[in-house]
Amino acid sequence: MLHIFVFLCTLSCTTNGYDGSMLNGLQALDSWQDAMGHPEGYKLGSLANGTIFGSVLSVSVAAWLSDKVGRRVAIIIGSGIAVVGAILQGASTNFAFFLVSRILLGFGVGIGAIASPALIAEISYPTFRPTCTTLYNTLWYLGAVIAAWVTFGTQHLKGSASWRVPSYIQAFLPAVQFVSLWWCPESPRWMIAKGREDEARQILFKYHTGGDQDDRAVRLVEFEIKEIKAALEMEKICSNSKYSDFLTIPSYRKRLFLLSFTAIIMQLSGNGLVSYYLSKVLTSIGIKSANEQLIINGCLMIYNMVIASSVAFVVYLFRRRTLFLTSISGMLFSYIIWTALSAVNQQRDFKDKSLGKGVLAMIFFYYLSYDIGANGLPFLYVTEILPYTHRAKGLNVMYGVQMTTLVYNGYVNPIAMDALDWKYYIVWCCFLAFELLIVYFFFVETYGYSLEEVAKVFGDDPNSSLIQSTSSNEKASIEHLEDTSSAEIGRVV
Repeated sequence: MLHIFVFLCTLSCTTNGYDGSMLNGLQALDSWQDAMGHPEGYKLGSLANGTIFGSVLSVSVAAWLSDKVGRRVAIIIGSGIAVVGAILQGASTNFAFFLVSRILLGFGVGIGAIASPALIAEISYPTFRPTCTTLYNTLWYLGAVIAAWVTFGTQHLKGSASWRVPSYIQAFLPAVQFVSLWWCPESPRWMIAKGREDEARQILFKYHTGGDQDDRAVRLVEFEIKEIKAALEMEKICSNSKYSDFLTIPSYRKRLFLLSFTAIIMQLSGNGLVSYYLSKVLTSIGIKSANEQLIINGCLMIYNMVIASSVAFVVYLFRRRTLFLTSISGMLFSYIIWTALSAVNQQRDFKDKSLGKGVLAMIFFYYLSYDIGANGLPFLYVTEILPYTHRAKGLNVMYGVQMTTLVYNGYVNPIAMDALDWKYYIVWCCFLAFELLIVYFFFVETYGYSLEEVAKVFGDDPNSSLIQSTSSNEKASIEHLEDTSSAEIGRVV
């Protein structure tokens, strides 16, 4: 039951994946193009960025809402808003209507996207927590697979139904969350923070011990309660950490650079072209049939889901730098071949179908490389380089950089594709080469270190100024925490 609820929480990410793949499919439909006025350039970029605008707006309230009413309730509120946005999207009659509904949809999805990972991490069984949290982002592709095949199946419907039905179906996943998560357990951590320790204990007994209350079960639950209370105490102690530390402390400036560049690798490695504008890419190599484009989109999403999920289960076996370098090298190789084949294909007026198939093969190889190091790995890497005191702040900065790059992808890519065609791929070849150099010379290795030991890689003093600057009462609290075993403190931090 616990893992069913964890899966239901991941639907927040799945809804995001549905959105990108659906928009790819809709661009291949003449009925959608007619209804939206054949958007190109910045207009098409606005539609692609609609949910992103909504997600950016949600940042102002999502974290506060999650802390105020609880993670579970925040997801329910967000999913309810997303359902309304998706229904309005399906009912849209013009470009402006469609755009506003997508902003509302993105606002709801954004609330869920912030509350869901927190709830997953806080209700997961301890030994399964790393896998559950890593799989959250990889299930983006599950939504992409659903959308790709929904748009393929509805393409032959008459009139506007071919694009309205996929838009309405987008409400299904958040509707499932809205209905089912009322029975999901609330975060024990949130309950203890609100003084509801007995309720938290009951949840842990029910979902982490199967209701058993023998000696082993009691020891596990009491350890978890103790761990949560110690972490909450540590948060109070470290509440003097500031965003400005990323600028004023040298080792934190390096962390800021690394987390920002990791976000750039996720979104500015050429993946934006295929994520939202696959139709344009396929048209540029002579694959113009809507049916063919939708089949390719569907197969690509299934392929991505399998690769990304497989990598998530074995990521702990490999060094982080090795995965990053392998990933970027593979993407760069793919883009170089992709660019060369596209150029020759255009010179031959798209008459050589083997060249188009070669480009298509490179797109699949590109995503194999992307899924190795730019899908789930960045979240693992960033949480490892950030100390406990700045982990949440650093992840917020990373999210902000991602949103900025997504806006770039949404607006610049369609304009550049219209103006430069295959020549635009050269830009990504150059940028991927630049990414490869940055990772090789500046990225630190975190494999084999505990979260505390990573500080040594950055040259941090274990007795950091943040702790030295605490008050006498806070130091007393630290001494009290030191009564816990070193293993417990290690897990807490």
